[in-house]
Amino acid sequence: MIARATAHRTQPATTLLGPGDDAAVVSAPDGRTVVTTDVLVEGVHFRLDWSTAEQVGRKAVAQNLADVVAMGAVPTALLVGLACPGSTPVEVVDGLTTGLWDEAAKVGAGIVGGDVVRAEQVVVSVTALGDLQGREPVLRSGARPGDVVAVAGRLGWSAAGLAVLSRGFRAPAAVVSAHRVPEPPYALGLAGARAGASAMTDVSDGLLADLGQLAEASGVSADLDRVALTPAAKLVEVGSALGVDPWTWVLTGGEDHAFLATFGPRRTLPAGWTVIGTVGEGSGVTVDGVDWDPENGPTGWTAFGR
Repeated sequence: MIARATAHRTQPATTLLGPGDDAAVVSAPDGRTVVTTDVLVEGVHFRLDWSTAEQVGRKAVAQNLADVVAMGAVPTALLVGLACPGSTPVEVVDGLTTGLWDEAAKVGAGIVGGDVVRAEQVVVSVTALGDLQGREPVLRSGARPGDVVAVAGRLGWSAAGLAVLSRGFRAPAAVVSAHRVPEPPYALGLAGARAGASAMTDVSDGLLADLGQLAEASGVSADLDRVALTPAAKLVEVGSALGVDPWTWVLTGGEDHAFLATFGPRRTLPAGWTVIGTVGEGSGVTVDGVDWDPENGPTGWTAFGR
């Protein structure tokens, strides 16, 4: 299985020793390595009757690459752990492999090793490494009063796709595809870091939840501008069909992996970034000065929420 997953694959220059030995060797020119891990469990994070194996593989890599980029680092290498039943069809493993490699190729990263074990269900664990290239990491704790809040990427599309799939539908394709395979704007995330973002994270759990974590880490408050966050026409259309307020998806939907950052008021934002709010004194996150109504549901995804 390992030989099949690694055959005829090309490694980047940062991979000094790839799969085939007890461990890989990856260069770290900066002297520091950014590292992150995510785990996807069948039935919790994906369903193979909703997504192809290739889409699951791409999603597993994308959410890790987004975390590395949100730190201001360039992804270099990935380690993949795969657990699955012995009866798993070969085409599922091949699909996962293709998806993993295809998404890694988007940023020029290599898959340098991992592990394969037997389990009762499919579990994909990905560890991603990144190079800061001499820059300081962009932390969640760097926002300051007076900064602007900005976003690069889509918000609410994955959540809308999940809602569509949960109702037993497979269209519209635009939102369903957004849930099956997120499309983090990696280049824009790195551009934000290079432009001097004071704090940054990716939107994995929901805008309110992730901005709330950033604000708490920075010891500040944040206020979002509803006009700047007006739901896309497609989300309004899907919300109308399903009887769901699209604002719920925009403000609390996760897994789009857009990049969320704060910038000093005199910073020039790179193309592709949109100002959606401001940073102030105090704590918490508001929308046009108003707290999120608890009756609208939680502010985002929590791993052990009910």
